[in-house]
Amino acid sequence: MADRPTERAITDRAETPARITRRGFGVVVGGCIVGGAVFASRWYNIAAQAGVEGTLSTPDAYAAAKGGTILLVDIRRPDEWERTGIGEGAVPLDMRRKDFTDALLTHTGGRTDTPVALICARGVRSRRMSERLTAAGFTTIIDVPEGMLGSGAGPGWLKRGLPIVAWAPD
Repeated sequence: MADRPTERAITDRAETPARITRRGFGVVVGGCIVGGAVFASRWYNIAAQAGVEGTLSTPDAYAAAKGGTILLVDIRRPDEWERTGIGEGAVPLDMRRKDFTDALLTHTGGRTDTPVALICARGVRSRRMSERLTAAGFTTIIDVPEGMLGSGAGPGWLKRGLPIVAWAPD
């Protein structure tokens, strides 16, 4: 009978607030660190690479757009265009438009084989939109993975000092 806890000991244990163990704390902190790293790697597009087939660096995209060999499309939002400007030679076309594909076809003269290069802030949205347009039947979609602000693929349009054109709403 001496091994059984007294009623008072049981009550004291029930009133003691739950405490996190060191191991539990370590798991929570580790999860936050890993989750933050995954978020940051996607946000900054750390794994992006320029020079891979189907991609262009920002200087190459600028040269090709100025030379008329590609249609360079800035797919960011209007508030982003207003904040940073648009790369010279690029056409601003908000990717959130419901008629995005039709608007793009207007710029390509209705042709789905026109080489179109997509640029966004860090290459995340341009990669997704490249896949979407390829699925919609466009045959030559090129990603500019370093974007306007830079990513793992390179410093980006702005840091490279490439020409910018101010954007103003119509």
